[in-house]
Order: sequence, then structure tokens, then C-alpha cells
Amino acid sequence: VGCGWWGMNNLRYLMRTGQAEITALCDVDRNHLEAAANEVQAFQKERPRTFHDYRDMLRGRDLDIVLIATPDHWHALTAIAAIEAGADLYLEKPIAHTFLEGRAILNAARKHKRVVQVGTHRRSAPYYKSAIEFIREGNLGDIGMVRAFVYYNIRDQFVPNEKPPEGFDYDFWTGPAPMRPFNRLRYHRTWRQFLDYANGQLGDWGIHWLDIMRWAMNVKYPKRISSTGGKFVNRGVNTAPDTQVVTYDYGDFTVVWEHRAWGLSDAPRSPVGVTFYGSKGTLMLTWLDGWTFYPRGRGRKVIHVDVHYNNRDNENIREHMDNFLECVRTRQRPAADIEEAHYSTALCLLGMVSLKLGRSILWDAQRERVVADEEANSLLRREYRKPWVYPEV
Repeated sequence: VGCGWWGMNNLRYLMRTGQAEITALCDVDRNHLEAAANEVQAFQKERPRTFHDYRDMLRGRDLDIVLIATPDHWHALTAIAAIEAGADLYLEKPIAHTFLEGRAILNAARKHKRVVQVGTHRRSAPYYKSAIEFIREGNLGDIGMVRAFVYYNIRDQFVPNEKPPEGFDYDFWTGPAPMRPFNRLRYHRTWRQFLDYANGQLGDWGIHWLDIMRWAMNVKYPKRISSTGGKFVNRGVNTAPDTQVVTYDYGDFTVVWEHRAWGLSDAPRSPVGVTFYGSKGTLMLTWLDGWTFYPRGRGRKVIHVDVHYNNRDNENIREHMDNFLECVRTRQRPAADIEEAHYSTALCLLGMVSLKLGRSILWDAQRERVVADEEANSLLRREYRKPWVYPEV
């Protein structure tokens, strides 16, 4: 479901495993759908069925697994429908657009005993695993701060509204989100910079690096979340903040998320990553430059481990897909299980709640609610455009 850029990246790796027959494709863009069907047919000879509506695709309840790579605002409805149809699921990150959508997906997966692998594929990457092991062995000592960062330029873009292109169902693509005049920046790939459908850099990149922080530190929820930022420099038509800082207070250590979508990076070799600051040294784990440990004290050896990806764009999806298929067979929980992804997605979504409110929020981890702040709790969900109904599982 979703046959665009990243959906086809995932599907190609599934096909190359030789362990699955692609029987159905779904997309509201006829051009994407036909191109995907032609590619699949060329690979496996049998042409898959094609669908405009995911509900029609799932109606036969004959699909073993479903891959979902729609925009974020569609994840909850498609994921829950696939789970209820009896399918195991490979779901792209972040798992949801609002917090209670993510909880509903997790509840559905556990209720129906489905395997759900989320596309936080760094959990299957060997060099990330080696960094996590190094940290967990205590080589950094006591860790007091973790800083995740993205310095990733986004150009100002001014594009007038226009009619949707032929073959693209903009009404269905909008789905439960508010209906806006069509603008080509609002759909393929650039939709991530519009808060109607996504949560900007924090939702797109933050989910990966905050997930790695949680993995290394073995934590779930923070006690307090505080965010500042906004559109300070970029003046394009997108609505996501170009600058944002989020502080997560875990009691005995602090996590800081920082992104800037303009200017030069202060980590030019890899402007995306996460740094762990410990009493015995500092470890920087990056997207493009591997991980490096800088020990405290003179004369101690710096340790560096190079990055290893299948290629720069697709990274370690092959290993992640292999892990998913193995868990489909064994019924074990996968490397990026839906519950872990729920906690990591929540960090991003709660950071956006704090930013929208302009104040800190206290988080009750047991109840999954903001403490004594009903305005904040109202932002854990949103009103869906009719006739779509917010999921309650």
C-alpha cells in the first residue's frame, strides 16, 4: 500500500529475498500503480492485482503480509485494517501522525497476534548494533546527556496552487487530513514538510535517532518534554518548523533533539546522528561516517568503526526485511517491533505537542497521558475529516 519512492524501495528488497509472491498493489496515483505493477511483473512474470482502495485489496483476507509506505497520516487506518484482515505487517516509520493512532495500532497488533516490523531499519544494521553493544558494555561510564541532531538543508519553495495531475486522486490521498487546495509540494516526497500529514524533521529523521537513543539507554518514556522552535528562516509554503530543539528529561540523564533546516552543518562529514556523553568519554554515531569513541584522558586511543550500508539510500533494509520474514515464520517479535516503535514515535509526537503549546509537558508513562493538562491531552489525537473515523482499538 503506497507504491512511491520508499514503498518501492521496500518492495524491491522483499522481491529479492525470493520468499514472497507479490499478489496485490494499491495506490491512489494511477501512474505510480501502473509503473509498480509493470516492474513487479517483469521480476516475477505474474502481474499483481491492482487496487485504488486499500479496503478492496484487503477484503479477500488472503494476504499473508502487507507492506505500508503511505504518508504518515494514513498509517493508522491502513495498518489496523491490514492487521484485522489477518496480515502480518511491515509498516514505515513513524508509525502514526498522532499519539493515540500509534497506541491503536499497537493494541490491534497484540489483539490479533500479528507480527509488525517497523521501518526503523537501523535496528538491523551491524555497525549500529556494534555501537549499542559498546555503550551497553559500560565503555562510556555514566551517561548524563544524549544529543540527536539533523542539519539538513531544505530549500525555500514557492509553488502556486493548481489542479491535481491526471490520474491522482487527491481527495482519497488527503483522506482523514484537512482538505487544502492542491499544491504539488503537498504530495510525493515533499509532503513530510506539511504538518497536516507529517511532523517535519522530528517525525521524519527524529524517529530514527531517538529510537537509537532508547535502544542504547534501554528506556521508554521521559518524565518531562519541552520544545521550542518555529519557521525562523525558511519562507516557503511548507508548514513544518525549520528550527527545533526538544529536551527530554529522564530524571538521571537528559536527551536533546536539535534540527536546523538551513545554514551549514557543524558536523559536515555527517550532518545526521546521535552523540552520547559519558564520564569515560564521548561516542558519536552518525549516518554517513560510522561511529567514533573519544575517550576521556590524554594518550587514550580513539576507536572508529566505519559505516557499512548496502548503499547510501537503502541502507540496511535487506537485513531488516530478512528479520521480518524470519519472524513471520517463527512468530517471534522482530528487531523493530511495533511496541518499541510506539515508544520512539511518541518521543517525536510529544515533542510536537510541546512545540504547539509553547510550554513543557509532564508525562504520565503509566496512563500515557499528560499530567493535569487537558489542552495537551487533546493534541494526542485529532479530528478526522469525514467520512473517515479516528481509530479506537
